[in-house]
Amino acid sequence: MIPDRVRASLKRELRTSLLAKVGIVLVVSIFVLATFAPFFAPHDPTTQRVGVGGTEAQSNLPPLGFSQEVQRVSPQGTETVYVNATAEFPLGTNTQGQDILSRLIYGARVSLLVGLLGAGLAVIVGVPWGLVAGYFGGRLDDGLMRGADVMLAFPSLVLAIALVGVFRDSGFHTTRIPDPFVLAAQSETIPNVLIPRSDHVASMPESFVFPVTVTLVVALVNWVWFARVARGEAISVRTEEYVKAARSIGASDVTILRQHVLPNSVTPIIVLATIQVAAIILLESALSFLGFSGTDLTWGADIADGRGDQRSQWWIATMPGLAIVLAVVGVNLVGDWLRDALDPSIEGEGGV
Repeated sequence: MIPDRVRASLKRELRTSLLAKVGIVLVVSIFVLATFAPFFAPHDPTTQRVGVGGTEAQSNLPPLGFSQEVQRVSPQGTETVYVNATAEFPLGTNTQGQDILSRLIYGARVSLLVGLLGAGLAVIVGVPWGLVAGYFGGRLDDGLMRGADVMLAFPSLVLAIALVGVFRDSGFHTTRIPDPFVLAAQSETIPNVLIPRSDHVASMPESFVFPVTVTLVVALVNWVWFARVARGEAISVRTEEYVKAARSIGASDVTILRQHVLPNSVTPIIVLATIQVAAIILLESALSFLGFSGTDLTWGADIADGRGDQRSQWWIATMPGLAIVLAVVGVNLVGDWLRDALDPSIEGEGGV
């Protein structure tokens, strides 16, 4: 339950900050598109249209408003053709003829899931670690935090690549997550009249590949930041009078940590978690770009697919790059809003 004071502060800051409104719109829009991807994606993101089997080639189509000379492979060899944009593919297609807009919508699923789950796991590991270290202090504090400092000695991307290399051959490197909307549209027991655009939804992929190892790795890379913030808050809170009063009436250390230290340390943890979601999205995109995620339906993999010829097919890498920028900017703006609203010592931006 959110306290009335906190709710009022959030509403007040939202009313006075234009950037907060922009961030919320961006995050909510991306979240809705990712959640209901089968309804919004105009095409199956995995369908290739390269002109095989007598079909017309639709690869390397530019976005609406653009025309482009591209190289295409035909039975007679490689030839230069002049292609025009089409409303069927508003953001164009890639070298395999896959619709870029559909791939952006489906790629948002992986990026958001990795960001949210990775940050959540980092909170689960880092917050108790830091609270225990800060509350008890002494040698326990030194031991726990020196162990955390070891993690900070390694660059996050290098450490992530090393850990993925160790675990990528394991059985849980990736897992397939079924799409409930597609399965419902294909089911014979659920009336299709209850599902908007049921025929279109039924033609979408029944599942998507989720990078389990990458999610665990980004959590291992980022939990230290939560531990350090939680430790600082615990050191500050443990000397408060209400903590001393709870200890004087015989409350156990676990009870004090759960009922007093953690609730009064949660504000900076929430703000940091929001910021870390954006950082994890960037890290996941980097790992996908390098080919470590185990799935090719991600923004980072799409950027890697389009890096070959930036002059003639610039949109293949540019569109997923813009999607990453919008997602990260939106999450950071929401984080700034939460920081300004939840921390009374920081003055809001006042309608910037």
